[in-house]
Formats: sequence, C-alpha cells, structure tokens
Amino acid sequence: MTDFIRFFLPIYFILFFTVSFLGISLVVAKKIGKTPNVLPRDGSAYALIGSYFKTILAALFIYTMLSLLFPATVPIIFRIDILDRNLLKYIGITLMVFAFILVVIAQIQMKNSWRIGIDHTMKTNLVTSGLFQFSRNPIFLGMTISLIGFFFTSPTVIAFFFLLIGSILMQIQIRLEEEHLLKQHGSVYLTYKKRVGRMLSLY
Repeated sequence: MTDFIRFFLPIYFILFFTVSFLGISLVVAKKIGKTPNVLPRDGSAYALIGSYFKTILAALFIYTMLSLLFPATVPIIFRIDILDRNLLKYIGITLMVFAFILVVIAQIQMKNSWRIGIDHTMKTNLVTSGLFQFSRNPIFLGMTISLIGFFFTSPTVIAFFFLLIGSILMQIQIRLEEEHLLKQHGSVYLTYKKRVGRMLSLY
C-alpha cells in the first residue's frame, strides 16, 4: 500500500492539474477566444489570494514529488500515527478518484462559463443544472474532497496544513465569486442561492 501511494499521489496530481486546469483551459479558450485564466496580477487583495492558491498548488506538487523520491524520510515527517491505517488510505484513494471525476464533470457542465478567477470583462451564463442542482460550487467541493482524501492517504501535519489552508482560500474565493454573480445575475442568482447550498444540498 505504501509503495502504491508513493507513486499514486504525484501521478494523480499531475493528471488532475493537466486535465482539469490545462486541458479544460485550452478547450474553453478556443471557444471564447481568450484565456479563461482571469486571475489578476495587480497589487489587490484578490490578486494576493490568487498568488496564495498558486503557491499552495506548487508546494503540494513538490511535497508529493519529494515523497516519491525520498520515501524513507518525507512521508513520515510529522506523521499522525493514529490515522496511519490502511482502511483510511483506501478511503482516501477512493475520495480522490471520486473528486477528480466530480471536478471534470462540473467543468464540462459549465461549458463556456468556466473560468480560473472572476471574469469582469464578460458576462457568463449562470449554470444551475447537472451537478449545480446540488452544489453551487461542485468544483471547489471536489477540490476539498480531494484534499481530504490526500490527508487520509498521507496522514501528516503537512497534509493537514494543505487541507486547512486550501479550504480557507477556496471559501474566500467562493464568497468573492458570489458577490460577482449577484451583481451579474441579480434576483435570478439570489433565488438559486436560496435553493442550493454553497457546497452541498441534501434533499
């Protein structure tokens, strides 16, 4: 199990970011005629959030690669022994695979409305069908589930740090996007917001 996870984690994150960020970005860019990556690069607070996102993603990738290259050292640093159980590792792998599928499906269902960041130059359609009937943010939900699964497969304080900081940044981003969508779609978004939960609605 340990050797499998050692190779699984870096391969998983490479596939995750290649498909759900690079791949989807290329498809959407071709359709809308510009890059869907609209994160600002100025000195604003929003730009700072975007830079933190990139830093966390880079650190996550580096950590998994170091775990692959130095299996006798990195995975056991700050390990939480009580959670180091094969059952939790199996659950973690399952959650990560499920999260990957969830994110990709949600991105496909967003079609041309998908963006990395908030697009202030173009009005996008409000997507309320498919997975968006159950979650206003199925992509962020999937990313959160993926980080939970990662923590289960690699139960260390470092992995918990990625989960905690990643979740905080996503919750900030979600609220920024909510303000933008409310300005763009008004009462239509407000009605949708009341009907569907931020992360998950259970009927």
